[in-house]
Amino acid sequence: MNIRGQIRSALVLLAIMTVLLGIAYPLAITGLAQVFFPGQANGSLITGSDGKVIGSALIGQNFTGPGYFHPRPSAAGASGYDATASGGSNLGPTNKKLIDIVNQRAIAYRQENGLAAGQLVPVDAVTASASGLDPDITPANAYLQAPRVAKARGMAEADVRSLVQKHTEGPVLGIFGESTVNVLELNLDLDRLSGRSGGGGG
Repeated sequence: MNIRGQIRSALVLLAIMTVLLGIAYPLAITGLAQVFFPGQANGSLITGSDGKVIGSALIGQNFTGPGYFHPRPSAAGASGYDATASGGSNLGPTNKKLIDIVNQRAIAYRQENGLAAGQLVPVDAVTASASGLDPDITPANAYLQAPRVAKARGMAEADVRSLVQKHTEGPVLGIFGESTVNVLELNLDLDRLSGRSGGGGG
C-alpha cells in the first residue's frame, strides 16, 4: 500500500472512531443516565418549596444559625464552601497551624452546643474534608447538635433526633465508608417539620 492509501485509511479510521467515541458513545451514556438516573445525572439538585434550585446533595453549604445543623468545616476558598475553589488545607497532622485551628474549632463547637469543656468531639466537626465541600456529617456530630437545634426551634429533642435518624445513611453496600447525614437535606426537612426558619442558614 502506498503512502496515499495509508493516509486515506488512517483518516477513515479517525473519522469512524471520532463518530463512535466522540459522539455516539457520549450520547448513549448521557441518554441512559437521563433514563435510569435522572437526578444524579443532573447534579443531584435540590429544590425548595417554590421549585427553585437551592443546592446540590453533593456540595456542602454553610449553615450558621442555632436552629440549623452545621456542616463540617471547609477549606474551599477564602471563606470556605466555595464550589469554584474545591480543595483542602493540605496541612499535615503535625502542622502547628492545623493543630491550633482544630483546637479552636473544638472549643467553639463545645460552647455552641453546650458541651463540657473536656468532652471529645467528632473529628468531622473540627476538620475539613479533602474537597472542602463534603455535604455530610457523621451521626455522632448530628446528635451532639440536636439539643441546640431543638432549643432554638422550640421542638422536642426526641423529634429532632428522630429526624437525624431518618436522614442517616449507612455505609455503601453495608461495608464501604461510614454512616453519614446529609446536612442540606436534614435542614430542609427540619424546616418543613417545624414550619419556620431556625434563625439563619448559609
